[in-house]
Amino acid sequence: MSSLRVATVLRLTSLGLAALTVAGTVTGAASAATDRPAPTNHVVGAYFAGWESGSFPVSQIPANTVTNVFYAFSTIANGVCTVPDGAAADFAALKQLKATHPNLKVSISVGGWGAGGFSDAALTDASRKKLVTACLNTFFGTYKGTFDGVDIDWEFPVSGGPAEIPARPEDRQNATLLAKEFRRQLDGLGGSHKLLTAALPAGRLQTEGPYDPAASFDLGGIATVLDWINLMTYDMGTGFSTVSTFNAPMAPVPADPLGQPMKRWNNVTGAVRYYEQHGVPADRIVLGVPYYGRGFHVTQAGPNHGLFQQWDTTFDPGSWGDIKKLLADPAWEQHWDPNAQSPWLYNAAGQKFVSYENPRSIGIRSDYARGAGLRGAFTWEIAEDDSTQSMLTAMVRPWR
Repeated sequence: MSSLRVATVLRLTSLGLAALTVAGTVTGAASAATDRPAPTNHVVGAYFAGWESGSFPVSQIPANTVTNVFYAFSTIANGVCTVPDGAAADFAALKQLKATHPNLKVSISVGGWGAGGFSDAALTDASRKKLVTACLNTFFGTYKGTFDGVDIDWEFPVSGGPAEIPARPEDRQNATLLAKEFRRQLDGLGGSHKLLTAALPAGRLQTEGPYDPAASFDLGGIATVLDWINLMTYDMGTGFSTVSTFNAPMAPVPADPLGQPMKRWNNVTGAVRYYEQHGVPADRIVLGVPYYGRGFHVTQAGPNHGLFQQWDTTFDPGSWGDIKKLLADPAWEQHWDPNAQSPWLYNAAGQKFVSYENPRSIGIRSDYARGAGLRGAFTWEIAEDDSTQSMLTAMVRPWR
């Protein structure tokens, strides 16, 4: 998922460019979908990063509010799923949490940014069966009672992931075949329905230019196998961006120097429309929102207080809890863009630009998701909220 605060490359296919059209404004995009009924079995999801459990233990997960927790991550080694160091204690705590919150569903998320092994493990029928059997033996056998599903986070088939991780042209079809093998074996476990989801990306800039998710995944095909897709509608402004920009803009921003084809899809509403035009039903999309920011050291302020400026280095401004400390510092100017429907900060003395979300912008995204008939909303990741859970409160409000 996106501990990914970087990304690499895939060229946008001509098919993707031709297929994509989106509403020009947030208002237009939302109003076009307001007649769609919201699913009754909506999802309020949260990724839980295992490496955060020292400062944010499982017991702090707001299980009265979230419907689904995705534990990040298991990775693949030698063709089988691994258990992260220290995760056994988290798994026991999750099992206890479920005992007191019986409606809570927990999935093991396999992969993440920088996780290799998928291309080899998905290559043949035999290798797919080996991987899935090992995963289910571990998470539904050894840790029986903890998990209700599997979340696939392959970043990314074919191309687009870190250069050092092997990828193949066959990955696109093999990703769907791998999902089918997970579905087959999960169904074979019997008992209650086991969830199968996947974290899939929005378009964004990566090392060699635009990245097209439809070149990595058969979006419509894999959607028929999954319960839903966790659509990563963030990481659209990263260290691969040519200028300081928004991490998760709602809609195209006229001043953005990106070319028009990219401007159309490199935003939240554009990503949703792109998936729909590639055959993914709205009620199989869960919209992702980030609880973290991204920072750029810009070379000049420009006319927009650091926005859309050349930069020389990036930095990590941290979580929403960290960014709130910047909001209390008068050296940081606070700004809002009506098209991106996102705030940003600018520190003139340090020439620092920070893109982030706040409860207002998170609420706008969740309102949009409900009005568009999407399955729900999820966050990367729950430990990055503040102590009052103000982001989660805004995210869940439209679904209550």
